[in-house]
Amino acid sequence: MNLPTLSPGALAGLRVVEMGQLIAGPFAGKTLGDFGADVIKIEPPGAGDPLRNWRLIQDGTSVWWQVQSRNKRSIALDLRQSEGQSIARQLIAQADVLIENFRPGTLEGWGMDYETLAKDNPGLIMLRISGYGQTGPYRDLPGFGAIGEAMGGLRHLTGEPGRVPVRCGISIGDTLAALHGTIGVLTALYHREVNGGKGQVIDVALTEAVFNVMESLVPEYSAFGAVREPAGSALPGIAPSNAYRCSDGVVLIAGNGDSIFKRLMQAIGREDLGQDAALADNAGRVARVQELDAAIEAWTVSRPVDEVLRVLGEARVPAGRVYTAKDIVEDPHYRARDMILSQRTRDGHELEVPGIVPKLLGTPGSIRSSAPRLGDDTDAVLGEAGYSEQDIAALRARKVVA
Repeated sequence: MNLPTLSPGALAGLRVVEMGQLIAGPFAGKTLGDFGADVIKIEPPGAGDPLRNWRLIQDGTSVWWQVQSRNKRSIALDLRQSEGQSIARQLIAQADVLIENFRPGTLEGWGMDYETLAKDNPGLIMLRISGYGQTGPYRDLPGFGAIGEAMGGLRHLTGEPGRVPVRCGISIGDTLAALHGTIGVLTALYHREVNGGKGQVIDVALTEAVFNVMESLVPEYSAFGAVREPAGSALPGIAPSNAYRCSDGVVLIAGNGDSIFKRLMQAIGREDLGQDAALADNAGRVARVQELDAAIEAWTVSRPVDEVLRVLGEARVPAGRVYTAKDIVEDPHYRARDMILSQRTRDGHELEVPGIVPKLLGTPGSIRSSAPRLGDDTDAVLGEAGYSEQDIAALRARKVVA
């Protein structure tokens, strides 16, 4: 087992109730759980979180689930029943953080609006992730991460010029929303604990989380009327930085610093370009980017990736191969940094999973428990909340819990 040394974790003692499903809300819960928070995941009896059945399945469970739900406890609770809602409110009353990513109004329909919950728990921090936020004219529209990517400005820039925009390959809109939500939770916790503030709602919209990382997209339009367009693998306005064909693959080369550019040109035998005064700064290089890209690829195309990386590494020019999952798993640097960990599932499989980011050197995150089966922790969680074995059995008989 290649696991980091277990420690209490920076968030030990923090209790989180996670009512979200699929990606955005649960990724925020995973992030808090990795650093020691006790995350209680409420799932519907029967099927549970749909992510359990997404993508590749091993023994009836998605291997994605094994990553997304590590360090969590699962309680199967029917929130459509009033008794289930009452139990949820009791659990939330004992929690520091509530995470939900339902459509706006869903919790209100269950009698779990923030004002009601805060009467029993004034320090409660509620993270709400939705397509468009809790207010505004689009509030009630359904919104998934893909739509957030489109309306946040990302999809328009993803792909080749003149072609239909493409997905970047992962659910980046959901993950960005989750990370912004996690930042919001930690900020609100700091305010509560250090400044003596009350709890509060954190309202994260998928569209806004994507929009927040769109760099100078709007200022460029405001100042110049410029609409940034897709540029494929190039870095628009910065040169040379692109993907270049090799004899057996592709490399990414970022030679866009002034001194780096000169070293790159020397490495590929084009000192004439490196010494060209017109190319001494980025503006000059951008004006001749096609010429520079052609010169670089004329050198790379006849060489294997390994040779290109060796030469550029010796020249101190940033470059890298385009990694697949196989490349990542076999890379010694990933291994040395504990970014590939071995995790035993509750079905007894050894599964390699991503390590924990960011790295806190004093209180590092850890995998304390593997992802739960549906309802694995129903009895334990309800027992901690004060329910007797007889109470739990009665609730199970009425199908309130499973």
